[in-house]
Amino acid sequence: MAQSETVTIRLPAAIKAKLEALAVSTNRSKSWLAAQAIAAYVEEHSWQIQQIEEAVALAESDRAVWVEGAEVDEWLSSNYRS
Repeated sequence: MAQSETVTIRLPAAIKAKLEALAVSTNRSKSWLAAQAIAAYVEEHSWQIQQIEEAVALAESDRAVWVEGAEVDEWLSSNYRS
């Protein structure tokens, strides 16, 4: 099993109560549920940050292709008429 470390967090009372109820109903510890939630959050946001960093790197590279806003508006108007 992976080594773990302790982290202390503050929760609003209502969230803590929901966490406690969920722990009882799922037969899991509050710590386990919190660790799962944090791991999911970190994975989701790490992916998003990575994608943003890659997009910025591409935009700053010589491979970037830029199109003026007016050209995009014109293209949209010509291809997507309501």
